[in-house]
Amino acid sequence: MRRFGLIAGLVLVALVALLVSRVRFLPAGQAPRTQAAPAKPAVSPAAASGLVIPVQGVPATALSDNWGEPRGDGDRVHHAIDILAPRGTPVLAAAAGTVEKQFESDLGGHTLYVRTSDGGTVHYYAHLDTMGVAEGATVRQGQPIATVGTSGSADGGAPHLHFEVKRMAPGEGWWQGANVDPYPLLAGKPGRS
Repeated sequence: MRRFGLIAGLVLVALVALLVSRVRFLPAGQAPRTQAAPAKPAVSPAAASGLVIPVQGVPATALSDNWGEPRGDGDRVHHAIDILAPRGTPVLAAAAGTVEKQFESDLGGHTLYVRTSDGGTVHYYAHLDTMGVAEGATVRQGQPIATVGTSGSADGGAPHLHFEVKRMAPGEGWWQGANVDPYPLLAGKPGRS
């Protein structure tokens, strides 16, 4: 019986020590510090189309419809939406897919072509400052893939993402496809097309 009493006493002492170690004693009048909840990644909300606005922190209300505007000397038209943001702002994958091509061009600068998981659409991201994914990489919707910049023919004083949407027929390459106005897909409003 003495042995049982000794074991019970040790267990009781261990429990009290455990409880005391969990209690924080504060000086009189001092409120306990609370820990803030961890920040959630800032992903732009998905539009009615199911796409994520591809620049972190840009709301749909900040988008401008510049589809079809003349470019260069008027010899071409703009088949995209330009989303203004400070240089270095994360560019997000508008939809899940695979990075089909990383490309450097005179007009687009640092560019990425991402084919959606169903293969029916290619999203083109241009004027990037940095690229954070490699060719062949699988990306999740909302995943940071690059940063906004001014590469290529972009105005150095106006960093932005040039974002195109192309509907693809079976067998078409990343450079092919039919241009689709991205503004209504992202802003949820009618576009110019």
